[in-house]
Amino acid sequence: MDLVGAVKLFLLCCSLLCLCAATASPGKENSSEYRYPFIRTASSFSSPSSPSASQSGCHKTYDYIIVGGGTAGCPLAATLSQNFSVLLLERGGAPFDNVNVSYLKNFHISLADTSPTSASQVFISTDGVFNSRARVLGGGTCINAGFYTRASTRYVAKAGWDAKLVNESYPWIERQIVHQPKLAPWQKALRDGLLEVGISPFNGFTFDHLYGTKVGGTIFDESGKRHTAADLLAEANPEKLSVLVYARVQKIMFDTTAKRPRAVGVIFKDENGNQHQAFLAKRRGSEIILSCGAIGSPQMLMLSGIGPKAELKKLNISVVLNNRFVGKGMSDNPLNTVFVPTNRPVEQSLIQTVGITKKGVYIEASSGFGQSSDSIQYSHGMMSAEIGQLSTISPRHRTAQAIREYAEGKQYLPHEAFMGGFIIEKIASPLSKGHLYLINTNVDDNPSITFNYFSHPYDLERCVEGIRMVEKIVRTQHFINYTKCNEKNFDKLLNMSIKANINLVPKHTNDTKSMEQFCKDTVITIWHYHGGCHVGKVVNHQYKVLGVDRLRVIDGSTFRESPGTNPQATVMMMGRYMGLKILRERLGAAAGV
Repeated sequence: MDLVGAVKLFLLCCSLLCLCAATASPGKENSSEYRYPFIRTASSFSSPSSPSASQSGCHKTYDYIIVGGGTAGCPLAATLSQNFSVLLLERGGAPFDNVNVSYLKNFHISLADTSPTSASQVFISTDGVFNSRARVLGGGTCINAGFYTRASTRYVAKAGWDAKLVNESYPWIERQIVHQPKLAPWQKALRDGLLEVGISPFNGFTFDHLYGTKVGGTIFDESGKRHTAADLLAEANPEKLSVLVYARVQKIMFDTTAKRPRAVGVIFKDENGNQHQAFLAKRRGSEIILSCGAIGSPQMLMLSGIGPKAELKKLNISVVLNNRFVGKGMSDNPLNTVFVPTNRPVEQSLIQTVGITKKGVYIEASSGFGQSSDSIQYSHGMMSAEIGQLSTISPRHRTAQAIREYAEGKQYLPHEAFMGGFIIEKIASPLSKGHLYLINTNVDDNPSITFNYFSHPYDLERCVEGIRMVEKIVRTQHFINYTKCNEKNFDKLLNMSIKANINLVPKHTNDTKSMEQFCKDTVITIWHYHGGCHVGKVVNHQYKVLGVDRLRVIDGSTFRESPGTNPQATVMMMGRYMGLKILRERLGAAAGV
């Protein structure tokens, strides 16, 4: 098949896959999925009627209630349970027997699954960019591309973290769930192309954040099985940890009779819609800890009455504490991709190789299609990851008839349409900032989120530089030798990316001479959004919420910039780090950790 034919097929795939919004098959769950005896469904919880009923001894209270069993919440719960009673509440299910989550070849399906029990929850920012939130025990580690790399030493110092304790915390995670990848051919071609265009030195396989080209770790093992933050619960004390799945926390409860509001418990609903209450023990040091992520934590604070007073009053939320900074300073690392077709099938690979430049542009790659040739006959939904995060029309125009017609047409697509891969450029530490607002008081609904991609000119300048780097890599002899693609017109590749309709931003095709416009037209996400509960604005340096007692936020919502080339390593490390720090501060040498 010639290149023009391949381009047409690829674009046809984009259109068909994007409009197949019918739900992909959700990962099946069964009674054996929970793996550990301390993991139960939320409906099994016996709820006290009040704090006084809890304290009477009739019902259990907890030293720590952690809201959000995600990337930070799991290692945090496992650590704190070594010495104290912990209740971990996760709104989604367990990942262990969910095949959509567990295997690299199904990476795209977990994102495409839009069912209520999916491990991912789709949202669209007001910028018109598709995105996803994790909704599963293990959080983002269950739905991401698996790349594992540490934060830079500069980042650790800027965060004010204890470097020694940081360097104790990372290896705890790495020993359990991180692997050295077997480098796929597409990743080798990128490695060689990066070095040929001068992104050097080659730092080999390393977890460290170093300028130049490197191969990072992965949470996929040699067989392609994913290992997640939920696996870290194996290190928990089973006598002191209780984990409830399908526990949708509605709000935090406060005692407001004293001078400062004091967190006392949470209200949550189980999988059947029944409401429960869980309370903290009255012992000194007991706390509620939010680890709901950059969307969930500011949302939960506002639903609980902590946030901008005027915004809360609009929704008739009782104000516990007026803090205008909750939900502010939201940021997402803009990502732009260039699809490079090949004349033969390409082995599937997610992120393994990365080029790190001093200007804050990261170059990565992914390739191939993960399933057998007949899998393209199935609907992978509007979020199909074979071609990024895609849509051709707004959701309100996706009629049942349109879905049916596109699904039928997709059955006749040849497998060759999926031949090729992407070279990806991501902007580190974007200066463009946005915000998060509540739309309503339903915790299950996404809030309104704006990232303001490329509103700062320096972000746009770096994107242009990144795309120019991609162009150089595509033209290197190493890459041409691998792709066997003789087409050297880079403008055609850019127009392919524009026409793929990867977001809801109005397009400017045939305007590839304006790289700035290309960056704006084709911006997508790599799910590294952060902010909303910044240190110094919403929490202090111990991550305690300012102005209230017994409440912390420990997750990526506290970050001003995303650490490393992928934040998951540092978010997991943060859970372990803060768990150790809390234990040592509370118990000293008696903590035993």
